[in-house]
Amino acid sequence: MDRSRTRRSAEPNASSPGGGAARSAYPAAVERLIAEFARLPGVGRRSAERLAFYILKSDEATAMGLARAIHDVKKLVKHCRVCSNLSDDELCAVCADPRRDRTRVLVVEQPKDLIALEQTGMYRGLYHVLMGRLSPLDGIGAGDLTVDDLLRRIEKPEGNPGGTRVEEVILGLNPTVEGDGTSMYLAEQLKTRGVRVSRLARGLPTGSSLEFANRAVLADAIQGRQSME
Repeated sequence: MDRSRTRRSAEPNASSPGGGAARSAYPAAVERLIAEFARLPGVGRRSAERLAFYILKSDEATAMGLARAIHDVKKLVKHCRVCSNLSDDELCAVCADPRRDRTRVLVVEQPKDLIALEQTGMYRGLYHVLMGRLSPLDGIGAGDLTVDDLLRRIEKPEGNPGGTRVEEVILGLNPTVEGDGTSMYLAEQLKTRGVRVSRLARGLPTGSSLEFANRAVLADAIQGRQSME
């Protein structure tokens, strides 16, 4: 028997149903929608298919409402010219509010961090969004963030809402290696400009137990201990 001939006959043929690239069973428009959903963070192929079929089963008003919302968020939402928070105007709602304490600026990494702090209702100053944090390993330096914009707000009060001089900068970056490194860098830059620098408190949350706290939380609690006087 000719073994080479047998092997050749067993190989898939591009012109046969089993050969060539696999074709999708979905219409092209549906396959394109699935592919776009699958590009979203945390969305796999199966989840993308479920989302696509939800759109297919929805009435036209619901589907077009989603399409308009996506269009509007890309066309209308921009960054506040002062603090880089998300806004649909030149100034975000925080910077435009004359009732805020404009002598105090809380620095955060992302707009979502600002929103989380605002929801507490405990802070009435202004913010500054860095749009990231220093990460030399990833090639992210100070020039890739809004550090220069922050320093200009300190050096030139007219760049701050209401032309108010900033007296205190609160560092509210995430307690990670990169976040702490960014805080140290900012603290050095700010102190040379005569502004008071502080950071958000760390340590044991109210109602927690020592036995369930990790070493980093306990270390922060010891270092950030407060007097009982």
